[in-house]
Amino acid sequence: MNKEQFLKQLEGSLKRLSTEERKDILQDYEEYFAVGMENEKSEQEIAASLGNPKQIAKELLASYHLDMVEQTASASNILRAVWAVIGLGFFNVLIVLAPFCALVGFVFSGWLASLAFILSPVGILFNLFIGQFIIADLFLSFVLCGIGIFVAMGMFYVTKYLTKGFVRYLKFNITFVKGGLKHG
Repeated sequence: MNKEQFLKQLEGSLKRLSTEERKDILQDYEEYFAVGMENEKSEQEIAASLGNPKQIAKELLASYHLDMVEQTASASNILRAVWAVIGLGFFNVLIVLAPFCALVGFVFSGWLASLAFILSPVGILFNLFIGQFIIADLFLSFVLCGIGIFVAMGMFYVTKYLTKGFVRYLKFNITFVKGGLKHG
């Protein structure tokens, strides 16, 4: 594969990035080729030493999406980052998707429980309509509502810290897939 083919494949695989980001990346790889040719290497040797442009694009996209999550930790950015990291390799389906699903299930159930506790006084209104109002139920529903508020406050921090921890896990995974973990 020569320089033109390499850069064309790389650019085609980076379509999801902005034009400015793509230009910067392509300029970096053109510099790799220029430096390699100054060292009297052929375009084919340089392309072979850089690796598969599609895999390089996957790694760059995963890094880009993780950077986006660090800037704005929205659900859509997190999902894009997870899918980008999963796209790096087959085993990432198990290594990334399983913990992600477990964390999402835990966070969702925590928020759902807090919401159910907070909305427990609504059950008192239902009891009023069917004629089975008991004063002890009123006090119990207020206690549950208070517990729900405390659980919601805790879930806010749990969600925040689990998101940060999972982003660090995704970065570790990218480093691992790239072969960046060397034994010292």
